[in-house]
Amino acid sequence: MTTTSTITLGANQYGKAENRVVRIYRDSPRHEIRDVTVSTALRGDFTAAHLEGDQAQVLPTDTQKNTCYAYAKEKGLREIETYGLDLARHFVADVEPVTGASVAVDELFWDRVEVGGQGHDHTWVRRGPEVRTTVVTVDGSGEQVVSGLRDLVLLKSTGSEFAGFLTDGYTTLAETHDRIMSTSLVATWRYATTELDWDKTWSDVRRILLEQFAVVHSKALQQTLWEMGRAALEAHPEVAEISLSAPNKHHFVVDLSPFGLDNPNEVFYAADRPYGLIEATVTRS
Repeated sequence: MTTTSTITLGANQYGKAENRVVRIYRDSPRHEIRDVTVSTALRGDFTAAHLEGDQAQVLPTDTQKNTCYAYAKEKGLREIETYGLDLARHFVADVEPVTGASVAVDELFWDRVEVGGQGHDHTWVRRGPEVRTTVVTVDGSGEQVVSGLRDLVLLKSTGSEFAGFLTDGYTTLAETHDRIMSTSLVATWRYATTELDWDKTWSDVRRILLEQFAVVHSKALQQTLWEMGRAALEAHPEVAEISLSAPNKHHFVVDLSPFGLDNPNEVFYAADRPYGLIEATVTRS
């Protein structure tokens, strides 16, 4: 019996990862700052580069890096979605071998230092660890923008319980009707359009997520994620779907009885691992 197989080059892309770009606007005495990390990825027919080492159709990754910096000046860098769209559209429209481009932009936040109760014109302090994110894709099928956030650390000291769960011979976890619930949230949402006020929409989706985390009496983190996602979609028809990932940052009540002390959910041990990881996507039917 004879068998034959053909080895071919599969899907591929290349780009420049994690270009740090800081843009200061000096149009007035009160300066503005945007601080981002940009990663580019280009797709097209780059077969010759892989099979023969022929770079004739390859735009250097160094050129992609330079474009990120130049566009921060030429096109501006304010809303990261617009910046990402400008870059992706350029690579597809102006670089002949490129048929598709993805641009990921992460933004760090800076708050103005207050002097005498007023924000200083040109001095900031880094807010952390939350990061604003977007991934823009432009190709033959159209344009897509997926924005979101990560490392948004949340904690509520009550209003959460976990009981009535499935048990087996290995279960030791006790039921609780009053616990700390904490997470480091990752959320991404896909827009159904590329024509909207990006900053305003992003800020409002974030507000909704925070409010729902606070006000929902949670019988499970899964329930909280559902309510957060549902509320965001109900308020924003321009959002097609939202995905949420929430590691459960466990807080365990410390047993103070050896010291003759009562501990009614006041002193906790915060464990960083292992942790439960709850994930869900809420979509429109």
